[in-house]
Amino acid sequence: MLIFNVLAQAAAAAVPEAAVQAPPQQGVISYPASFFEGQQVSNANEMLSRIPGFTLDVGDSVRGFEGAAGNVLIDGQRPAAKSDTLDQILHRVPASAVERIDIIRGGAPGIDMQGKTVIANVIRKPGASFRGLFAVANNHLWDGRNMHGMRLELSGGDGTRTWETTIRYGYGNDDGGQFGPYVRIRPDGTIERRADYESESDGLQQTITAGYSQPLLGGRITLNGRAFWDSWKSENTVRFSLPADRVDNFTSPYDEFETELGARYNRDFGARTKLEAVLLRSDSAFHGFDLARTPGVTNDFRYERDYNETIGRAVLKHQRSATLSFEAGGEAALNKLDSHTEQFVNGEAQVLPAADVQVEEMRGEAFAKAVWRPTPAWTFDGGLRFEASEISSEGDVVLEKSLSFLKPRLAVAWQVLPNTQIRGRVERVVGQLNFDDFVAGADFEEGTGVSVGNPDLDPEQAWVGELAVEQRFWKSGALTVTYRHSDLKDVIDRGPVFAANGAVFDRPTNIGDGTKDELIVTLQVPSEPLGWRGGVLQGELNKRWSEVIDPTTLTKREISRLRPLEWEVRYTQDMPQWNASLGMAVFSGWSQTTYRYNSITDVKLHNAFITAWIDKRLAPDTILRVEVQNLAERGIRFNTKAYGPDRRTGSLLYTDDRDLTPGRSVYIRVRKSFGG
Repeated sequence: MLIFNVLAQAAAAAVPEAAVQAPPQQGVISYPASFFEGQQVSNANEMLSRIPGFTLDVGDSVRGFEGAAGNVLIDGQRPAAKSDTLDQILHRVPASAVERIDIIRGGAPGIDMQGKTVIANVIRKPGASFRGLFAVANNHLWDGRNMHGMRLELSGGDGTRTWETTIRYGYGNDDGGQFGPYVRIRPDGTIERRADYESESDGLQQTITAGYSQPLLGGRITLNGRAFWDSWKSENTVRFSLPADRVDNFTSPYDEFETELGARYNRDFGARTKLEAVLLRSDSAFHGFDLARTPGVTNDFRYERDYNETIGRAVLKHQRSATLSFEAGGEAALNKLDSHTEQFVNGEAQVLPAADVQVEEMRGEAFAKAVWRPTPAWTFDGGLRFEASEISSEGDVVLEKSLSFLKPRLAVAWQVLPNTQIRGRVERVVGQLNFDDFVAGADFEEGTGVSVGNPDLDPEQAWVGELAVEQRFWKSGALTVTYRHSDLKDVIDRGPVFAANGAVFDRPTNIGDGTKDELIVTLQVPSEPLGWRGGVLQGELNKRWSEVIDPTTLTKREISRLRPLEWEVRYTQDMPQWNASLGMAVFSGWSQTTYRYNSITDVKLHNAFITAWIDKRLAPDTILRVEVQNLAERGIRFNTKAYGPDRRTGSLLYTDDRDLTPGRSVYIRVRKSFGG
């Protein structure tokens, strides 16, 4: 308690009262730069993390542009990039360049909500000047390894033409290494195998991005490019004491190279009508293998996947009045995947269904949207999208299929009181087929072996209903409770397939209809009304339920890999008079279950993941961060029950159990900004 009081007194005098402009009749709350004074924020991403009632959504990793949107605009526009993630783009917008951040709740005329009920619009200061940032970091792991990295950001312009570039490289790790016991238990409870498990996963990632913007033909064109290299390797060793002197080795390296080129053209036709056109091309080459060496058996699984996507999109927006706006447009995309897979057991080639597959998809989408605010308290945001696609595959699997879906959406926001808003949404959501599900994969370490591809999948569909209540309090406090129900059709899960030689493999498949329910609670509490300034407590809870019919047992169960419960709590304390801030975050454990025709695997993160940090401004342009990660040494447990020949007609063969614990790490970063 003494330490707590000292921190409270140290922060008490320094944070100015936030000047938050909140015209509730417009459904927009503006947070000017003065709101963040005294807070140790360096970029737009860190600024968004301090805004009450807002949680960053970086978007979905799907084909096409329309359905991949996140919940942040920059100067009223969505970034013309897909592989360059939204959080990384926001990291490159320095706090000194931000004029204000608008939070649009429930919709507003002239704003494309991108299918979200709450979005943020980061408004940058007019003009441009040379700015830069250089950062170096090192993460020292408990096992002695050092994961270091570097980032250089440069931007500038003359107010008419602007440019930016970023160079990043860094070594990363997966939980810093995992060590722990492994046992295989027979149905009668006796131990068949006992071993110590050692795991080490790390790699190098390198990224170069560039952007340029200038006036063109009465409008403005923006160009962007990105190149990304990823080289990763996992090495796992299992040393047995039962049977004695046995050693199993698993090695899984891969290399990936991605490129993306994009262009966006904007032009105004008068004060009310605007045109936006986007062209985007991305390419990816992925190569890797999974090698398992056990006594008497060497299992070698190799794969190559080359993927590319080309997108063209145009949108016409019209602001009919201050209370009504329309937009309409279309999008076309061409996607191609070329996959080659092979497996060798003790050097002998194996038969794999869908081992060599070439997939091509032509997608088109037309859409129309409208936002209407009939009164200051009510906002209606509606849209209709029509999607059609032609999917064909060649190679080991030859097929063609045509798909088309109509996707209506209606969102309603009611401003009950100046600080109380109720939001509802009804929407038909159609998922995309994952090209990775079309081709074979393997995981010998988990004991699931080879999973073959299934190009003959239908996309998962859902009617989604959502209701959210948001209550704001104490100027910068907010509580939001959201309930979401989904009626699912053609759920994609796991099922068996039989090869020509009689072998049985696991694969993704449509298993029928189901339901999913979600309860999401977010809370932000400022400390000032409690007696001290500069403190912010944030929390989020996600509770999920689901139900489908298992294709093997024909009984009800949850959807594979859906985590029933996750939560996190974060506290940040700014101390401007010491040019510092400190904080702590606690992330819950989670559990998920995967159901295959002959096994059930439970993965559970036990204990909370706790990290604590301090940011110290060494100079006006230099910030030092020291962070201790995984203070509670959170562990991960894998439990697999194997059945033969399957879960319905067979019996339990054995249970594999691994309980692994990574250690703590210390992360240190120095970040220096320069220029305007």
